[in-house]
Amino acid sequence: MTWAKSPKQPPRRRWIVGACSLLGLAGLQPSVAAGQIPALPEGASTMWVVSDPEEIVSWRAFDPSRVSDRLPAGVRFLSLGELASAGTSWAEDYLEAHPTQREWGVSFLEILHAGEFALDGRTPNWPDGGAVGLWFARIAPTGDTDLGLGIPLLELEFWVPDAAYVTYMRELGHYASYGDVRLTGTPSGERRGSVSIEGLSLRVSCSPEGPTSGGSTSAGVQVLLPLGTPSVNGVVRIAFAGHREQDCAGDPAWLIEGRHPLATTVAIAPSVLQFGYRLVGGLYRR
Repeated sequence: MTWAKSPKQPPRRRWIVGACSLLGLAGLQPSVAAGQIPALPEGASTMWVVSDPEEIVSWRAFDPSRVSDRLPAGVRFLSLGELASAGTSWAEDYLEAHPTQREWGVSFLEILHAGEFALDGRTPNWPDGGAVGLWFARIAPTGDTDLGLGIPLLELEFWVPDAAYVTYMRELGHYASYGDVRLTGTPSGERRGSVSIEGLSLRVSCSPEGPTSGGSTSAGVQVLLPLGTPSVNGVVRIAFAGHREQDCAGDPAWLIEGRHPLATTVAIAPSVLQFGYRLVGGLYRR
């Protein structure tokens, strides 16, 4: 994922992943036609497909000391101070209001439901309103680590509400853990998301408003490091196109309670609803 640099606009992510994305804009690659998913290298050991999604997304600053034990060898967290020093205007603006957070990292949190979510053709056994929750952080390689094609992200959390599917993902080399994650809609169009695990309770709602952006001008590639790998010996590379996005009316707050490191994160930008993209990817062993 990349990051928007307009001084009037906070970072916006187009998946993802938003993914992935964290957060930020995954801009259209110059060599890729509008609306076309960028090509990935051959050699993936799995095939991951996500299509027809809806997701509530929040970009968040976090204290890296709370999750430093999750970093694999060969990478480090990218800091707000680095982004500001490189001229990223939204990071400069944020640090002007939060000057003590220069060493904090940058991440995105989202709750996602998709019409199609399949890994090697298998889909989760969704409960009513079942969804995926994820928390990804921007990282950078250290030393001679080469992560290859894509904006690098560390999968700090990837919750799925199906214990058997969590086991399946892990057996294939993808990171996941169990969490009761839901994303539902109301007749008025409001989306309501929640995550419940031991030590964390999370709630958010989003009523989309205003114009829709993105679509054919959105495409990108990200490289995800699965949590739990002692070193960078395998990555998940994803490509996506077609992100569309609307603001959440009133910039609703995320109610995050518990002892989980997420409870100490701070929102960087207003929440948005993202939808409409298609994502493909897989695990690449190194």
